[in-house]
Amino acid sequence: MKFIRFAFLYMALGLGANTAMAADLDTLNALRDGDMKKLNFHSEVREVSQTPFTTADGGTMTLADYQGKHVVLNFWATWCAPCRVEMPMLSELQTDLGGDAFEVVTIATGRNAPPAMKKFFDEIGVDNLPLHRDPKGQLAREMGVFGLPITVILDPEGREIARLRGDAHWNSDSAKAILTTLIEGEAEG
Repeated sequence: MKFIRFAFLYMALGLGANTAMAADLDTLNALRDGDMKKLNFHSEVREVSQTPFTTADGGTMTLADYQGKHVVLNFWATWCAPCRVEMPMLSELQTDLGGDAFEVVTIATGRNAPPAMKKFFDEIGVDNLPLHRDPKGQLAREMGVFGLPITVILDPEGREIARLRGDAHWNSDSAKAILTTLIEGEAEG
């Protein structure tokens, strides 16, 4: 009898969680304006690759190292013209929202020499984003990144919850409202 009661309670909680997720998606989708209309929230979270990438100092990390905070993860390259336009906006987003609950993470995928990456950031005035690399493009392939830039949003559990193909104004009011809603929703949950 206890098992039946627990099973019923578990199902009721699960249905409530799905309903809450739908309401959250409705709220988030209502905040999408301008370029953020290209941001697609997934109906179900997606696991991400744990393939290591190279840090600016030559060490390695995985996306699991960012668990505990929301992450805007941007895949880019030094030869990518839209990336050059978008990166200062990602930098501004990091300045405005970055902290214990949120971080912008940038990973140059493919052949991007560290000196060229540094020069790229210097030329566009970005000094607060990481110069991580995915030199063989393995992480990008496993994450389904075909074309650049691609930006994904990870939840604090390290799962992909949304994706945007192409460049966007990540410093827009719409982007900040979406991310603030996610961050504050996690703090309340």
